[in-house]
Amino acid sequence: AGQLAAVGARMKAAADELGGPTRLLVGKPGLDGHSNGAEQIALAARDAGFEVVYQGIRLTPEQIAAAARDEDVDVIGLSILSGSHLELVPETVRLVREAGVDAPVVVGGIIPPADQDVLAEAGVARCYTPKDFELSEIIGDLADLAIEHRRATVGTGDRG
Repeated sequence: AGQLAAVGARMKAAADELGGPTRLLVGKPGLDGHSNGAEQIALAARDAGFEVVYQGIRLTPEQIAAAARDEDVDVIGLSILSGSHLELVPETVRLVREAGVDAPVVVGGIIPPADQDVLAEAGVARCYTPKDFELSEIIGDLADLAIEHRRATVGTGDRG
């Protein structure tokens, strides 16, 4: 709880500096209905000071890209446990970029190391697996990515 509180303090300071809280979109692409991990991340991020957009399960890449654009997010987290990450994640990243959103994309799920390299080449900033179980570290990473994105876009009139 102490580490998460420290992340929260960093998020509050960044919100004060940057004119508002950073925004996290949590998406579950594909037919995967296992939402526990995504919901844990969404709740912990909210508790740390993120504004969280969570639209539930079984979303299409198009729905996620539209939400990223419409919700003006600073980081996008995709949770995928179905094994279809090599198909769905690159497609989602492509559609997000085509929608004009340059926010970093992270992915959580059962993702083998070789697949993590493929996803990085497709534009994924970070991959988290069950080995990354320390919630405060994940939220800290998301905070770093979101704050960096927000700082790069403040004053440009374009937060996407």
